Amino acid sequence: MMTNVLILAFNDLAVAFKNKTLLLILFIPLFVFVTLNLVDVTGVEASKLRIGLIQQETFAPQITQSINAADELVEVTRVENLEQGIRLLKERRVDGILTGSEAAADRLELIVLKQDSIQTIAIMQTFSALQKAAQGAAPDWITGVESLHQGGIQRQTLPTWVLMLVLLIGFIILPTQVAEEKEKKLLLALLQTPINEVQWLTAKLIYGMLLILAAVLFLHVLGKFGPVHLFDYIAILLAGSFCFSAFGIFLGFLCRNQASARTLGVVFYLPHLLPSAMADVSQQLTAVAPLLPSYQFYRPLQSILLENASLTDMPFDWIYLIVLGSLMFFFSYLLMKRRWLM
Repeated sequence: MMTNVLILAFNDLAVAFKNKTLLLILFIPLFVFVTLNLVDVTGVEASKLRIGLIQQETFAPQITQSINAADELVEVTRVENLEQGIRLLKERRVDGILTGSEAAADRLELIVLKQDSIQTIAIMQTFSALQKAAQGAAPDWITGVESLHQGGIQRQTLPTWVLMLVLLIGFIILPTQVAEEKEKKLLLALLQTPINEVQWLTAKLIYGMLLILAAVLFLHVLGKFGPVHLFDYIAILLAGSFCFSAFGIFLGFLCRNQASARTLGVVFYLPHLLPSAMADVSQQLTAVAPLLPSYQFYRPLQSILLENASLTDMPFDWIYLIVLGSLMFFFSYLLMKRRWLM
């Protein structure tokens, strides 16, 4: 009896090794370790903070002197007016904008993207230290913080949930379904009919996009989220669903069976989800995330939902998504023509 149990156990391990399932045992802990090290905020306060100062504003002499003396901690960008400063802030070229306070001439107001971001915390700590060094126990210079990201915690987390749904369908559901049709020889059977490769790929692409749009719509119905720029929102959803649906089809063609497709999907899913969604809480992830296609979808999504931005202000992002999706569609076509792993 024990011999049979051991044989079955080793057989399951062999199947898991063949299907690359064991790779997840190594990949997920390694990925979590790397991500935690990137999120670790140790030493963030020592890095330079990018502060925008409006030229039209008049600041107290002790404030300007302290900022100029702390050039190793603070990088100052002079902006002509508040509108230009907010534009630089939305483009992530500065971490915050300082304006004069209406309450007192020697006080400041801080404008940031998100109040609970690591950049905002670092700015508050740095200016509190500068104030104590210059004036001792006097009240803090920054008396108020205004966030461009409006809405409660549910609204502010909405871009992350939408990103998760898009990547889940693109990297998990679609590759598994494509690999299943290959594994069961359904795809080869379909290609014996008048259906050709382009028709099958187009149908699968439409299927993935419809799944994504339906999931996002259901999320909005359940959450009762407020109005958005509907045209821009739908446009970026279409671009993102096209890109990641085509990406998922391509991943499915790289795998021989469903188990391999699920494994490969997770390997792509986590690195595309976490760095983009957590970029606001880590300066290191902010540098890594723009290298990922998911960030080119997440950033305009976040701007439209939370900052009332327009897609016309972000042409690179949606063009990037469409071009990448077209490349993935073309590569899938090439693999299909070669009957790759069928």
